[in-house]
Amino acid sequence: MHRGAGPAFRLVRKMAASSAEPQILVQYLVLRKDLSQSPLSWPAGALIAQACHAATAALHLHRDHPHTVAYLQELERMRKVVLEAPDETALKQLAETLQQKNIDHLLWLEQPENVATCLALRPYPKEEVSQYLKKFRLFK
Repeated sequence: MHRGAGPAFRLVRKMAASSAEPQILVQYLVLRKDLSQSPLSWPAGALIAQACHAATAALHLHRDHPHTVAYLQELERMRKVVLEAPDETALKQLAETLQQKNIDHLLWLEQPENVATCLALRPYPKEEVSQYLKKFRLFK
């Protein structure tokens, strides 16, 4: 231990430690809030299933992308963020925006009704996609 280490030494140690850490990847899900409300009133289990379907499908479709590979190599470090879209229109608009910006995602369509229920991105560094998701709040 360097007894007389000043702020500069501590800053260098902090910088070295942060560059050695793996990049934090997040998989974002955007689930329709109106499905849980009247008149639709889907049960919680059905909503959770929609998010699971979308997340699994997005991971599968982008399984060879380096971010997805890294995300799945450390299962105990996986991070998911579930956001809410007010309705199907907002979810579809987000899908269009992401497509225009070349952001890999999947819009899950529940069958046989062909209803858009959830959108899942492949794992991304938060900084790369947060600007497209900032208007959506955490799902409650």
